[in-house]
Amino acid sequence: MENIIKTESLTKKFGDLIAVNAVTLNVRKGSLFGLLGPNGSGKTTMIKMLTGQIVPSSGNAHVFGLDVATDPVGIRTLVGIIPEQESPPSFLTAMEYLEFIGDIRKIPDLEQKADWWFDFLEYEDKRNVLCKDLSRGTRQKLMLTQAFIHNPELALIDEPLINFDPIMQDKVKAFFVSYTKQGNTLFISTHLLETAEEICSEVAILHVGNLLYTGTMESVREGNRHLSDLFLSLVRT
Repeated sequence: MENIIKTESLTKKFGDLIAVNAVTLNVRKGSLFGLLGPNGSGKTTMIKMLTGQIVPSSGNAHVFGLDVATDPVGIRTLVGIIPEQESPPSFLTAMEYLEFIGDIRKIPDLEQKADWWFDFLEYEDKRNVLCKDLSRGTRQKLMLTQAFIHNPELALIDEPLINFDPIMQDKVKAFFVSYTKQGNTLFISTHLLETAEEICSEVAILHVGNLLYTGTMESVREGNRHLSDLFLSLVRT
């Protein structure tokens, strides 16, 4: 099966700190891939490198065959991204922000697509509210909308459910599963192990920048093992 994301010895240093240490990963097309790790493990740095927001110190990574170091704009054109901190411009309304995204991405039928997302994520009443006045959960809904409104084949999301209540979490998780069943690929980073065990098809475990494990959820569950058992056994050693 085709690999959408490929990294080889991908490394990022900030001075003497090695945030990501020689990580080699393959993310297959159609997978719901979970990058797991405690806070400070390097998950956010990985996503920033894979989306061309920061340049690797060494090693290499390719997304859709594009080099993250030499063609970051090309990658960001193709994918959907939700950063760790939801940050729509404070001076725009929710709809104005989506119109801005639509102009950049040249999205046809933007208003119709926006209507679907406002309805699906249940925030139609916030359409004309300034982003600075939106709750944290509603800002995350807006960021989710902007990541998927152009129907990307790949989305990379940092802590996708952290600001949602349980009802919205359930709805979004179902959307993620449906999205990958259509042949798209989703790469999420999270420290919520129950969520990852519920929806991910493949996982990788990162700790203090080092890749400790990568494999399918089927392999994780062998011998009736839970993801939390594997995770804790690795990060506590």
